[in-house]
Amino acid sequence: MRLVVGRIGRAHGIRGDVAVDVRTDDPDARFVDGAVLNTDPESVGPLTIVSTRRHSGRLLVRFKGKADRDAAEALRGTALLVDSEDIAPLDDPDEFHDHELIGLTAVTTDGTAIGRVDDILHYAQDVLVITAEAGHEVLVPFVAPLVPEVDVAAGRITLDPPPGLLDLHTND
Repeated sequence: MRLVVGRIGRAHGIRGDVAVDVRTDDPDARFVDGAVLNTDPESVGPLTIVSTRRHSGRLLVRFKGKADRDAAEALRGTALLVDSEDIAPLDDPDEFHDHELIGLTAVTTDGTAIGRVDDILHYAQDVLVITAEAGHEVLVPFVAPLVPEVDVAAGRITLDPPPGLLDLHTND
């Protein structure tokens, strides 16, 4: 699975630097000199980072072969991607990358199948977006009392929902 780690914004200066809207929690690991990033659209890349620097709170990046403002401006809007296999698991057993959770089968503590995790929303509280077997979406706060077990290797996430949480779609 390819994950977006940044999006190229406008050119900065005349030497090929671009501002990057960072979309990763670890920019120091993703945006290092020599790193090769895939792109969307694919025809633009892959792009190799030559240099990075911070300027006025923004990350400025220069890519190999993009040595002037016109070449940099042509990259505007390009998504920068990495393969999920290249991202190391987190050290904390209770922390997960989104790509580790998406696709897991959701079941209740008694083994009843609920559906599949299709997305994770990041607001004040992380929320699992589960597409139920009946086709509707179920939103479940990603907290230990409601999600007591995550078994990535087995492809399963266990829910202990309070009464009514999984039936909210009937009130539409």
